Amino acid sequence: MVVEVQQRAYDEIVAFLAGGPKPEEILSFQPSAETQERVRDLLERNRSGTLAEEEEAELDQYGHAEHLMRLLKAHVRRRLDLP
Repeated sequence: MVVEVQQRAYDEIVAFLAGGPKPEEILSFQPSAETQERVRDLLERNRSGTLAEEEEAELDQYGHAEHLMRLLKAHVRRRLDLP
């Protein structure tokens, strides 16, 4: 199940990048509404202490995926000389 969780966390990003986005598209990338809702749900249940172990791993992978996109966006901003 952990492999599926890792895959789910990165599928959207990989599909987006495989499309060869322009720098401006990278900067404006947002996860799908479904993904955002899933992360909100996981965060809320994490705060309340009701996450299952697999869900903790899933939330962690979403965090890693977000970090990857933040790094990518920072590199794009530097290339475009943006703040």
